[in-house]
Amino acid sequence: MSSYPVQMDQKVEIKDFFDPVSNTITYVVTDPETKACAVVDSVMDIDYPAGRISFEHADEIIEYIRSHGLKLEWLLETHVHADHLSAAPYIQEKLGGKIGIGEQVTVVQGVFGKVFNAGTEFARDGSQFDKLFQDGDTYQIGNLKCFAMHTPGHTPACMVHVIGDAAFVGDTLFMPDSGTARADFPGGDASVLYDSIHKVLSLPDEMRLFMCHDYGANGRDILFETTVAAEKNENIHVGNSTSREKFVEMREARDATLDMPNLIVPSIQVNMRAGRLPEAENESGQTYLKVPVNVL
Repeated sequence: MSSYPVQMDQKVEIKDFFDPVSNTITYVVTDPETKACAVVDSVMDIDYPAGRISFEHADEIIEYIRSHGLKLEWLLETHVHADHLSAAPYIQEKLGGKIGIGEQVTVVQGVFGKVFNAGTEFARDGSQFDKLFQDGDTYQIGNLKCFAMHTPGHTPACMVHVIGDAAFVGDTLFMPDSGTARADFPGGDASVLYDSIHKVLSLPDEMRLFMCHDYGANGRDILFETTVAAEKNENIHVGNSTSREKFVEMREARDATLDMPNLIVPSIQVNMRAGRLPEAENESGQTYLKVPVNVL
């Protein structure tokens, strides 16, 4: 049983927003008593070939929050995403709230600051974020008591956020028929991921789990909500008491066949800056994203 301060009696309201380009699900999580809310894993739109960004997806979330009379308190990032760009600063500018991520973002910044030759002007201390969560840190959304679980393995900074009877698992787990996250990014480790998954599975069986991504396995409709019990019993990678050795063997073999995500180059550069673009490089204010050659 989990030693974390679980509050299963606290029921939260959850609204999902699906981005079909990156197959990301963003959530607005609301305390029904106070109308305080959090946004988990927002998405900034990008037309990568044209080098154009826009905010249609984020504007939909902003409109939802405003139209329902909600107060935004947190913008939570489960990790430094490699497959979509965060819209957290844009939403924060419109609605307020604090941007939070796991404290090990500094490790990610250190690695990818070098990969993208970000220069000394790029701070690698996590100062772009308002809050760096440590394992077990507690916080509130209105009257909801929430906590963060450090779940490395996919990336060093991965955090699962548990809000009442719901947990937002980032890329640590997928739906039971889709398995688990890859562990071959810099700082990733399949054995560590196995431990993190079992930390999540130590939560109560009835805990609702919300995925960051779904790809419609075997042609089914998009799904993003399951439970701890379902993952324990049915997850194709870790269910039915799969051993560490079997999981690591499977995960490493599978990862060796995977291509890099289509948006990894712009995503990491933006997300390691808390969703902000790199500093302008000329007097006209032009911003550039770099493509490292033969590195990733």
